[in-house]
Amino acid sequence: MAAPQMSSSQKALWLEWKGLQEEPVEGFRVTLVDEADLYCWEVAIFGPPSTLYEGGYFKAQMKFPQDYPYSPPTFKFLTKMWHPNVYENGDVCISILHPPVDDPQSGELPSERWNPTQNVRTILLSVISLLSEPNTFSPANVDASVMYRRWRDSRAKDKEYENIIRMRVLATQADADRDGVKVPTTLAEYCVKPRAPPPRDSTSDLLYDDFCDDLDEDDDDDDNEDGYYDGGDNNDSGNEES
Repeated sequence: MAAPQMSSSQKALWLEWKGLQEEPVEGFRVTLVDEADLYCWEVAIFGPPSTLYEGGYFKAQMKFPQDYPYSPPTFKFLTKMWHPNVYENGDVCISILHPPVDDPQSGELPSERWNPTQNVRTILLSVISLLSEPNTFSPANVDASVMYRRWRDSRAKDKEYENIIRMRVLATQADADRDGVKVPTTLAEYCVKPRAPPPRDSTSDLLYDDFCDDLDEDDDDDDNEDGYYDGGDNNDSGNEES
């Protein structure tokens, strides 16, 4: 039975997901909610060692639009968070996830917003950076922002913000135990190494084979019509402000 035809957004997402399995981002574990649906990803975030979030296991979900990568995905924490740049419903407020429109009222430059050269890897790196270095200039949670500034300005003498984060971290241990996950607590455990590709025995691999066939056909067409292939550059740079 032939694999179903993949759309351009599915092809882009499959390549990104495959790349993240083979070369993971430190502090993250990415899986598909449903192998047949490339538009919804489950994300597990491990709190970085030597930060307030050390030992934490935070679950989130990424949902991608049908026109990805021209429009950004959403990133929503499923674990209850207390952070200046996370709304009470779990939605993350970060420039890289905002649509590429010119909005002077937002205080963001168009270059700080989403563009098609961004990818999941740059989003994950921005989110992990945001945990340790919140942006308090345009907070999603004003109370958390005020509390964080007090903690920062007092050089951690004001413990209210720190105590809340520690409690949230402890609360995530039950989820980690239920999911059978060992949360890294040392730098050596936290730093991941590239691993071999997973066995090619899934429906997704059939879709990938179909994708490769499409690429071969496209290359043949380009050679016949233009005589050359004009490839684009990938830019992994991301902005980490809200």
